[in-house]
Amino acid sequence: MDARVAPAERLPIAILISGRGSNMRAIAERARDGRLPVDVRVVVSDQPDAPGLATAAAMGIPTRTLQARGFRDREAYDAALAELLASFRPELIVLAGFMRILSPPMVARFAGRMMNIHPSLLPKYPGLHTHRRVLAAGDAVHGASVHFVTEELDGGPLIIQARIDVRAEDTEESLSARVQRQEHRIYPQAIEWFARGRLELRPGPGGVQAWLDGRPLAHPVLVDARGVDDCSNSSSASSSVE
Repeated sequence: MDARVAPAERLPIAILISGRGSNMRAIAERARDGRLPVDVRVVVSDQPDAPGLATAAAMGIPTRTLQARGFRDREAYDAALAELLASFRPELIVLAGFMRILSPPMVARFAGRMMNIHPSLLPKYPGLHTHRRVLAAGDAVHGASVHFVTEELDGGPLIIQARIDVRAEDTEESLSARVQRQEHRIYPQAIEWFARGRLELRPGPGGVQAWLDGRPLAHPVLVDARGVDDCSNSSSASSSVE
């Protein structure tokens, strides 16, 4: 992702957050520097005090807040959210710590154009508190996954994963920090593939699958950062398509 990208070649995207928005920032910084071929049209949060909104605004990105309060149910909220997003004409919706489960009509409207990142090696540990659950289980390896969004919670077709060692001295906080550094690598990578037309969601031999460079991904692309002390150093980890 070192090649600079002209504005006319950038894919319009919208990013959804609920908190600090560290992945949002990683994506937006690369886009600002011309290293990621996207135009962040808007950052939307369901929480008005989400710190990521201030981060986005400081970067000159339009921000919007849409709280669930006042809507009769999840479907009504999602319908309003979908209309808000559509007004910015994004070609990809990026969930970056958006802490709401999307309804089937919302997922269907943006089918194949919505991604999420999850802090575990899916299909292990969908849902919340992944770092705590990994430590409680005594797992030796942990990581993060980027996947297309479907109606199944954290169950959409996998695109790319990064894995790291779980250390004897790890706490939830230390494990989260090291996983997050990998998130900031693999999420922009998946978005770049999509923006360049290399990645799509379509039917394959195993049902609906992620396709990369014209081939279905039987397994996600793997970034192996085990044994790497400085996980932010991309030259220290290897990637492979399995």
